[in-house]
Amino acid sequence: MATLKNLIHGLGNAMSGTRTKLALAALAAVSSAWADVTFENARTVLVVGEDAIVKSMKLKSTGEELLELRDPTPFMSVTQARPFNNEIKLKFPHRRTTYPANSIRRTGDRLVIGFETAPYEAVVSVKTTDNYIAFTLDDFIVTEKSYPLCPTTTVPLDFTAPPVEEFRLVQLPVKNRKNYGEWLDVQWDDSAAVGVFAISEHTQIDAEPRNGYRLMRADAIREVKLRGTGAAVVVDAGGESILDRIDALEKDYGLPRGVENRRNPLVNASIYFARDLTLATVDRHIAMAKKGGFRLMQTGIANFMGPNGSRKYNAKFPNGFADVKAVLDRIHAAGIVPGMHILHTFVDFNSSLIKGGADRRLQLREHYTLARALGPNDTEVFVDENPQNAERMERARILKFGKELMSYESFTTERPYRFIGVKRGVLDTPIAAHEEGLIGGTLWICEYGGKNVYIKQDSDLQDEIAQRVGEFWKAGMRFVYFDGSEGVCAPFGYHVANAQYRMWKHLEPQPILGEGAAKGHFSWHMLSGANAFDVFFPEEFKEMIDEHPAFEAPFMKRNFSRVNFGWWGFWGPGSKIRGKTTIGVQPDIWEYGTAKAAAWDSPASVQMGLDALAAHPRLDDILEVMRRWEDVRERNWLTAEMKEKIRASKRGHHLYLNENGEYELYEIEMLPKCEKMAGLRGFIFERKGKRIVAYWHTSGSGTLKAALGNGGSPMTLQVSNLKYLETDLSCADICTAISKAIAQD
Repeated sequence: MATLKNLIHGLGNAMSGTRTKLALAALAAVSSAWADVTFENARTVLVVGEDAIVKSMKLKSTGEELLELRDPTPFMSVTQARPFNNEIKLKFPHRRTTYPANSIRRTGDRLVIGFETAPYEAVVSVKTTDNYIAFTLDDFIVTEKSYPLCPTTTVPLDFTAPPVEEFRLVQLPVKNRKNYGEWLDVQWDDSAAVGVFAISEHTQIDAEPRNGYRLMRADAIREVKLRGTGAAVVVDAGGESILDRIDALEKDYGLPRGVENRRNPLVNASIYFARDLTLATVDRHIAMAKKGGFRLMQTGIANFMGPNGSRKYNAKFPNGFADVKAVLDRIHAAGIVPGMHILHTFVDFNSSLIKGGADRRLQLREHYTLARALGPNDTEVFVDENPQNAERMERARILKFGKELMSYESFTTERPYRFIGVKRGVLDTPIAAHEEGLIGGTLWICEYGGKNVYIKQDSDLQDEIAQRVGEFWKAGMRFVYFDGSEGVCAPFGYHVANAQYRMWKHLEPQPILGEGAAKGHFSWHMLSGANAFDVFFPEEFKEMIDEHPAFEAPFMKRNFSRVNFGWWGFWGPGSKIRGKTTIGVQPDIWEYGTAKAAAWDSPASVQMGLDALAAHPRLDDILEVMRRWEDVRERNWLTAEMKEKIRASKRGHHLYLNENGEYELYEIEMLPKCEKMAGLRGFIFERKGKRIVAYWHTSGSGTLKAALGNGGSPMTLQVSNLKYLETDLSCADICTAISKAIAQD
């Protein structure tokens, strides 16, 4: 087309006359439709060549080129499972093939995109605002000539064309910047920010690292949704200012308010998870939460009615909703915000969706077709498909045909394919005869515990459960944790976020905060933070904090988000874990974790059972640790320098309350462990030229005579709750004195 434009320009210079000028004007009007296409808003100018190759995207405030242009990049493309047009399929191998766009023309707010080889065009609508430029696939242009039966006829093939598996809505080679947020799909630093974002739950967002840039892209997928799927390109001047653009995008498209929730002052507040929360226990839980300075209290919906609300209220709530509301009203009245934990993609084995007859909407991992009729007494199940990928773990070896569930012992991987050692009617499902040709399969059992079943995400069961949960929510819940979010079928990038969204839409008022066990791109709008890690035991706690949440925290920071440093279990000294006796939770253990979390502007979630709390001799000290750090979070007391020191430290830090009631932050050194007085635990830190020894007994009380006074004078320590000792001894001398005292005891 560039050649055509040059030719017209040359003819205009060489020729004259009214008719000639009119003809050339008409040709120019036609050619202009094939000119470069420019998309411009208040912050950026994006230029795509007439050949659909991206030519430029500049930040208007500085003129900086944001794209790496050395490799020609088509702005859009289509992918087919194989070539389809008769002549095309004869020329090329039958494999998944991507056809890049090779032409683009614009008419008003519509683009028409042509492709290499593929015999059709795509129509894409464009929406430009000062905050973003959005592209939505409207339809495809398919003519009778696109898929003729053969060269000698114009009768098209009998199928719904075109055979598109994926349509790439946006593809941009964005230069690498200091930060890349892979969850949100944004590259940013203090100078500029570029993001490619979904404008609905259907869009699949990803990026591929290249040499010096990332190929940032958005796709519409046939098995999810093609037509009506869109994505937005967002550019801003850097830092967190891009959140203002995302906020506008969320408002315009009616998305969950991810930006608003991230700006909520409770976003970094730690969470008290109350176990066995009832009218009889709520006041004790409130007292513990307030003593620990917690502003958020969470409990599982399983506490009231099963893991995902699929059962009736249990006996502890005889008045159902009214009792739940009474519990939550107490929490609200105490100035604490209640929240809900839910296994939203699960059905447990005791659910009415299983007992009495397995619901059709339970998820199957593998599908099998009965090769022979199955009688009520048969113990072998013959199938057409090779069960080579069937489940082998004992608790997951469950077949579903019709409403009946069956366990099996093994299977064959050579014909005739069959399941062997089949036990009929398991989990209280009815035994029945099943006809040849019936399609069933292996039930998708949750891998965590083997006592729950995933639900089919392309059915209405998730919505049915969400509606019931929405009614429960109105009792006073205000934030949510979507546990088990990974429990969905492929494509995971869609179903993880969409399962959360289908629940979210029924939660009114909308949650002020959200978290989840797994996340997809669209989850960003719902999950203020994500991935509360599963429980770490006391003996491994500090190491695991560094290995997991502290490792992930900077990645979440690049997504303008935070990570939850929990879940933390609460055990008393002497508890048995994995067959071993534990020292239990100790003040320095939780302080290590909560300090690291606060340094990343993040919370922790702690699981609190009243019996375990009451039995722990150091409960007051542990709750005081949490109270101080929650106060620090709420007051935004930590400086940037303090945060960096805490993040970098492998020793840990202590938040000391001085004689004026003011906080002081110190890096600590743990006291040596001594077998003869295993109950002694503590640490040392430097303060005003002196050494402070913080010490306590892990499980009770005791007496220690040691030369810890100034100058090494002897003194007697009553070891029980946390106490402080000031001395002019060096850290090495302190450790030596304690070791000697214990050795002589």
